[in-house]
Amino acid sequence: MSPMIPSAIQSYLRRHRVLFERYAHARAVTATELVDALNVPGGRVAKSVIVLADRQPWIVVVPALATVDLRQVRHTLGVRTARLAAESEFADHFPDCETGAEPPFGELYGLPVAMDESLSANERLLFRAGSHEEALEMRFQDFARLEWPLVASFIQPLSREEERRYGASVEDSGAPA
Repeated sequence: MSPMIPSAIQSYLRRHRVLFERYAHARAVTATELVDALNVPGGRVAKSVIVLADRQPWIVVVPALATVDLRQVRHTLGVRTARLAAESEFADHFPDCETGAEPPFGELYGLPVAMDESLSANERLLFRAGSHEEALEMRFQDFARLEWPLVASFIQPLSREEERRYGASVEDSGAPA
C-alpha cells in the first residue's frame, strides 16, 4: 500500500487544533488527475508549486488547474529571478512526502508560502498532503491562520474552454461528490 498522509502532517494539524478531512482516492499524480479522482470542480482543489525566487524555495499555492505566472511571482516577491524548482532541488525539504505531492504547510517544512488570491474565496480547500492516493480538506480560514501565506495574484488566467471543462468558478460545497 502506498504511503498516505504522513503522521507529521496530521500531528501538526492536530497540535494547532485544525479540523481536517481525509479522502482516499485512486492514484493521481497530476493536478488534473486529482481533480478527476475527487470529482469536484477544479477551483476547489489547490496545488503546491515549488518556485525558486532568487534561489529561495517558496511554496506557491494555486488552483489545481492553473499555471503559475512567474512574472507575477517575481514582481510580487520583489526578486530578480523566479523559476519552477526541479524535484531534486526541493525533495529534501519534504522527506516524508511522495515527490510531487508536497503539502502547502511551509511552517512545518521550513519554507515561506504564497497563495493565489482566488483560493481565498473558497470556504474549504482540498489539496495533496504528502500522498498521491489521499487528499486533505480543511477550512480556508484555518489554513490562513496556520500558515499566514502571502496572498496575491500568482496565476495565468484560464481559457474559456478550461473554465467550462473544469468548473473553474469558485464553488462552496462540503465533501467531494
